[in-house]
Amino acid sequence: MSIDILTSYFPELSSHQKEQFIQAADLYFDWNQKINVISRNDMENLIERHFLHSLAIANFITFKGGSEIMDLGTGGGFPGIPLAILFPDSDFLLVDSIGKKIKVVNEVAQGLGLKNVAARQGRAEEIKYTFDFVVTRAVAPMSDLFRWTRGKIKKQDHHGIPNGIIALKGGDLKEELQPFGKRASVEFLSQWYNQAFFEEKKLVYLPG
Repeated sequence: MSIDILTSYFPELSSHQKEQFIQAADLYFDWNQKINVISRNDMENLIERHFLHSLAIANFITFKGGSEIMDLGTGGGFPGIPLAILFPDSDFLLVDSIGKKIKVVNEVAQGLGLKNVAARQGRAEEIKYTFDFVVTRAVAPMSDLFRWTRGKIKKQDHHGIPNGIIALKGGDLKEELQPFGKRASVEFLSQWYNQAFFEEKKLVYLPG
């Protein structure tokens, strides 16, 4: 499968990272036949709608080495797996309440040799660790994400922005973000990507 769309937006990918993305696509095609974690109709758009979409977070922030990130409600591993490939010096904990999805995450991470990925079946409230950032993709309203991750964000900041939640979302977010006032900021993915799929996609950042 061609990853030209990834390399066009992320030309700095190493040959090893390119190979990992190609291998990741193969692994997802294989595992999705056994355990459906991605819509069958969506598999032909895997690179754009799952890999590239996940990497939108990398347009907003560059995770520093040693960063610890939780991917909440990771599903089959998004945005965590693509981000872990892009940021091999950061550590990612991928969390989902559905066991079969975590099985796929573990198999894909193992197949790719990702030493910076751990996966756990459970809920955010059950996680006892703290993180620099919590990333997520269309899992729940921001008020729920904020409540679930309370006490999970590290106090010490190491990036240019305070630690917090970074969520990939779509649609009208006005009512959802109203409780947070000016604390929540919204970025339109169309500023980074030209594809029609991203026209209504957004990134929401909420400091912890």
